[in-house]
Amino acid sequence: MIFNMIRGPRAAFGTLIGQVRRGVMTTGSRRLCSKPQEGASAPQAQRLGFKVPGYRPSEWDKKMLVWSGRFKTTEQIPEFVSFEMIDASRNRVRVKACYVMMVVTIVACVAMAVSGKRAAGRHENLTSHNMEKKARWREEAQREKEEATELAAKAQ
Repeated sequence: MIFNMIRGPRAAFGTLIGQVRRGVMTTGSRRLCSKPQEGASAPQAQRLGFKVPGYRPSEWDKKMLVWSGRFKTTEQIPEFVSFEMIDASRNRVRVKACYVMMVVTIVACVAMAVSGKRAAGRHENLTSHNMEKKARWREEAQREKEEATELAAKAQ
C-alpha cells in the first residue's frame, strides 16, 4: 500500500478499490472483511430469535380473524394468538378488500358505458346540454334586464 502511495494517488486508490471489491482490505496489522462471518452469527441468531408468547387481539383483530376465515366465530378465538396469525389474517382481508374494489370498479365502468350509450341513443351530449343551459341563462338575464327597466320607468 505504501508502495502504491509512492507511485501516485490514482494507483493507491485503484488498489484500495480492488481490495474493497474482493471484500478484504488491510490496514496496518488488522485485516478487515466486509463479508459476514458464518461462525459468529449462529449463536447471535439464537439469542435474538426469541418470540413473544402471544398477542391479545382487539375487537377489530377478532373481526379480521373471522373475516379471513381463520375462525368461524369470535367466541372460538383464544385469548392469546400469535402475531403471525394476526398479520396473515390482516393480509388476507386486505387482499379480499382489493378484490371487492376491483369488482366495484369494473361494475361502475360497465354502468357508465351503458349510461353513455343510452344518452347517445337519446341524442344527448355535453355540448347540447351546455348550449341549452347557456340559452336559459341568457333568457333569465334578458328577463331581469327588462324588469329592471320597467321598474326604472315606473319610478320616474
